[in-house]
Amino acid sequence: VQLVESGGGLVQAGGSLRLSCATSGIPSDDYALAWFRQVPGKEREGVSCISSGDGATLYADFVMGRFTISSDNVKNMVYLEMDNLKPEDTAVYYCAADWGPRPHDLNYYEYDAWGQGTQVTVSS
Repeated sequence: VQLVESGGGLVQAGGSLRLSCATSGIPSDDYALAWFRQVPGKEREGVSCISSGDGATLYADFVMGRFTISSDNVKNMVYLEMDNLKPEDTAVYYCAADWGPRPHDLNYYEYDAWGQGTQVTVSS
């Protein structure tokens, strides 16, 4: 399984970024793709996830209304549109896949594969 993120960068507060993740080799038709983030010294935290079958989504409270997750099952891509970014959104963002039994949620220990991460920096 391979997950490759792209789209991170430096943006001013209030700006937008779109993260992309190319996936390959997921050994199931029923899985979830998620975005997590981590800053040094803190635990990795779930941002959002989307289920492959019904497209159900889940968001962390701290990004509700600002971030939007979407996927393209034909292109094997998952995206995270981030709007109204805040300095506290600065982190390394990781794409992850979970092909274990439902329900799919934002517990990092349930995810089976991870990308290498992409840095997002929001300046004030």
